Amino acid sequence: MTTMPQPATPDLPAFADVERAAARLKGIAIRTPVMTSRTADAMTGASLFFKCENLQRMGAFKFRGAYNAIASLPEATRQRGVIAFSSGNHAQGMALAGQLLGVPVTILMPKDAPVAKIEATRGYGAEVILFDRYSQDREALGRQVAAERGASLIPPFDHPDVIAGQGTAALELIEETGPLDLLLVCLGGGGLISGCALAAHALSPGVKVIGVEPEAGNDGQQSLRAGRIIKIEVPKTIADGAQTPALGQITFPLIQRDVADIVTVSDAELVAAMRFFAERMKLVVEPTGCLAAAAAFAAKTPVKGLRVGVIISGGNTDLASFCRLLAAA
Repeated sequence: MTTMPQPATPDLPAFADVERAAARLKGIAIRTPVMTSRTADAMTGASLFFKCENLQRMGAFKFRGAYNAIASLPEATRQRGVIAFSSGNHAQGMALAGQLLGVPVTILMPKDAPVAKIEATRGYGAEVILFDRYSQDREALGRQVAAERGASLIPPFDHPDVIAGQGTAALELIEETGPLDLLLVCLGGGGLISGCALAAHALSPGVKVIGVEPEAGNDGQQSLRAGRIIKIEVPKTIADGAQTPALGQITFPLIQRDVADIVTVSDAELVAAMRFFAERMKLVVEPTGCLAAAAAFAAKTPVKGLRVGVIISGGNTDLASFCRLLAAA
């Protein structure tokens, strides 16, 4: 565990940026359904509202931030291309957004990313460069490739337009459900929860926003409690979308200001949530996408008697791995 240098606080996105992102995404991103389950409510004693971003274009919320970020670039800058690094969902979001906007996209992906995510990224027309997440610094590699090609680097979470785009998921959720008592959001680098917190506090005053991390990768929890960014080794967890070693310089101050707490769940609890979604709600949800729900199901934070929004962040999982995890459980 190391403490990262704390630079001056950058300019932070605001709810107005989320509203502008929603206007850009209108008619482009899917307004994903909000689902409920009487069984889930009975299990938890809460009224749970599941925002199903596993049914978003390319299968995850990441499309929102990727499209908003690329669409916000000046036309001349777009044509020089964009670079991103991602374990899979930001990769696919960037690839699809680039395809829709006619922008060349290059993605740096860890070589152990799910095969389905690598193939889908290439299928959307992006160039994929594989790297070793345990021995190579993806951010340094991304900056190097961007400099060599004169392209714009759009990171997966620490970018104001990415954060604003991700916040549209909570905006839509609360527009549909009305005020919430609690909003549970998965946490990797913090882009989704930062944007969702902006929307939640603007539209549902008094709501508590709780982040959920895998037990093996609780850098966000450590950082929130320490008051500074804590960097850890790349965590080993089935939640591949949350295998980030540290929060970002933009996401951390937003989380400090707007997030009430961060809790963790085990890989076994993620698999239990995957099974619940498959058997009871007929939904395919990837492990990372189950983080928020697993926290509710396992009572990692009090939910009884509350109206609770739950962001299901994605459904991009290799079918063989999905079946193997459920069979092993």
